[in-house]
Amino acid sequence: MRLRALLETDALGLRLLGGEDELDRTVRGVMTTDLRDPSRYLSGGELVLTGLAWRRDEHDSEPFVRILAAAGVAGLAAGEAELGAIPDDLVQACLRHRLPLFAVNESVAFATITEHVVRQVSGERAGDLAAVVDRHRRLMTSGPAGGGPEVVLDLLGSDLDLHAWVLSPTGRRIAGAGAPLPAEVGARLAGEHLAATRTGRRGPHRAQVGPTTYSLFPIRNTGRGATPAARDVRETVLSDWLLAVEADASDWPAARLDLLQGVTQLIAVERDRRDAARTVRRRLAQEVLELVQTGAAPAEIAARLRVAAPVLLPGLGTAPHWQVVVARVEWGEEGAAPAVTPAGTGGAGGTKSAPALESGPVAQSLLEEILVDPATSGPDSADRIAVAHTGDEAIALVPLPAVPGLDGSGASPEDEEEGAVAVHAGGPGLHADALLSAVREPLSAGLGDDGRLTLGVSAAVHSAEGLRGALEEARHARRVAAARPGRVCAAGHHELASHVLLLPFVPDDVRRAFTARLLDPLRDYDRRHRAELIPTLEAFLDSDGSWTRCATRLHLHVNTLRYRVGRIEQLTGRDLSRLEDKLDFFLALRMS
Repeated sequence: MRLRALLETDALGLRLLGGEDELDRTVRGVMTTDLRDPSRYLSGGELVLTGLAWRRDEHDSEPFVRILAAAGVAGLAAGEAELGAIPDDLVQACLRHRLPLFAVNESVAFATITEHVVRQVSGERAGDLAAVVDRHRRLMTSGPAGGGPEVVLDLLGSDLDLHAWVLSPTGRRIAGAGAPLPAEVGARLAGEHLAATRTGRRGPHRAQVGPTTYSLFPIRNTGRGATPAARDVRETVLSDWLLAVEADASDWPAARLDLLQGVTQLIAVERDRRDAARTVRRRLAQEVLELVQTGAAPAEIAARLRVAAPVLLPGLGTAPHWQVVVARVEWGEEGAAPAVTPAGTGGAGGTKSAPALESGPVAQSLLEEILVDPATSGPDSADRIAVAHTGDEAIALVPLPAVPGLDGSGASPEDEEEGAVAVHAGGPGLHADALLSAVREPLSAGLGDDGRLTLGVSAAVHSAEGLRGALEEARHARRVAAARPGRVCAAGHHELASHVLLLPFVPDDVRRAFTARLLDPLRDYDRRHRAELIPTLEAFLDSDGSWTRCATRLHLHVNTLRYRVGRIEQLTGRDLSRLEDKLDFFLALRMS
């Protein structure tokens, strides 16, 4: 199709600002970007759509237009939503480089233009995918109930005999057609794609898994919801989806490659919808995090949690328990291979180092993916996860359904005790060693030789008072993980043993969290049943574990003492015959 045809389509809301003599240029595709240098993603003939987020001042227009002209794009369409009127410096730069420039009315979505161009180009170049694009456009406009990316992949299979899957950066299946893709194959393909992307190679990437050949097409989140002006591929490599097609695209004609690129652009529309939906969850996490870090009153934090609970756990009648997960992505750390940096960038002492990267958003997107159960599929499977970021750190607030009886409501003493054991012994909830087991291989490929991911997991808490301690506990666990070798490391609260607590740099909140986790179940039991488990524990430790001396000291029968000690072990998940557990209780009592 030609640029003139776009201008004549009233529904697209395009207004010509310059380049009338170039309107007969052929449009081969469309790309939405706010990158300052999108050259790596351009092959020529595209209509480039931009929201102008890359423009900081009038000096930015000339280099941006020069890059587009050198890449041979057909034209540039700039949205009016960000700055209102299109800046004159951009108009003049396009005139100098003979690049047609259009203004896009703020009422017109870039997705509308993208779908129109893809549909027209597909129809002109080959008829085999025109029906797919048109039918999928109608389904996508009806929202999630229309089928989402699953539909276009089903049509790829029925119309083109192509089996394809949309995968996350960890290899989790988001959508697919045909036979299910084994989890290990998805992880392998994601790793191959991330490794190829880190080298700067353009897609599609060819991957061989056993006798089967796959072609991997990037699905880049470059729409209005994307992070603007990414300066480095590392800022997006760990968050982009990919389209895996069971075929060797190396011998495909250009027309068919263009059709598949059009499909990735349609799927990117679904990605933008998913990103918009998770904004509410991110805002909730950010609000809770700010309250916790600023020392707000527990009642205020509890009120915010009551707002968050129905959003993250629809239909839940009571407040859940919460866990905190902290993640950090670091690039170009000491001892790593030199990073690929722009010309002229160097580090101290003459050694080339990585440029300053926005690691917080990278860790945020990555943590949202990691916390999804690998066995689940679909773009909305992270709808119970709220992740915020502060600086280079991402922090997740993960709700857990309340364990029956832990709060002492509507349950027998036996049920209450079992619930306490379940939570305090680390039964339900997230475990650090399991979180990364399924994603370690692909993430290591995406991190390359100059990146690291470290992650810490807190114990479960069931009140606003415990959140600050849980946050510090997760942060300290992440520091423990960072001290270990490897590109991808995690540590949990259960690894913060007593010998760690003796170190002077451990924050007070971590000490309090450790003490509460061991002693709170016993205090709760004593309060509800007028028992004396805490005094019994102190006497047992003071008697060096001697049953006879302790029973004499407490004026108890030995069998009664054995019953109480058994109850202590049941409530805490500890074993008082083990030296390590005796030391933990000793420290907890001394610090309480």
